[in-house]
Amino acid sequence: MTVSKAEYKKMAQKASPASTYAKDMLLAFVFGGGICTLGQCFLDLYLYLKLDEKTAGAFVSITLIALTAVLTAARVYDNIAKYGGAGMIVPITGFANSVVSPAMEFKSEGFVLGIGAKMFVIAGPVLVYSTAASILYGLILWFFHLY
Repeated sequence: MTVSKAEYKKMAQKASPASTYAKDMLLAFVFGGGICTLGQCFLDLYLYLKLDEKTAGAFVSITLIALTAVLTAARVYDNIAKYGGAGMIVPITGFANSVVSPAMEFKSEGFVLGIGAKMFVIAGPVLVYSTAASILYGLILWFFHLY
């Protein structure tokens, strides 16, 4: 059965839900802002507990990563992300989710070939290219500071 481009376009439009850009942007803003607000609450808590700013900031990162990992493992994070959309990709939580999700998916293959090998399937390229980019930028900065 061959389908013309016009017929395919009609079928695709019929099958695709209508875009709700305003709603999606508002939800992303609310959920992303909520994550940032939660991070600020943790920072205030750690500062209240008399930690210095640098240590408190590190604890905020650790707390957000751990919380995201636990919520991902409990299959709660993905349900929240259905509503929050792009707002759930706030860098630290999105990265933690991208590491834990494949690990959970392939845990039946064992610790080494499942969790260990598949954990960085999504996050691996981010690590590789960000490391390479930082080396390149460092070399450029070093070169221009010489002259």
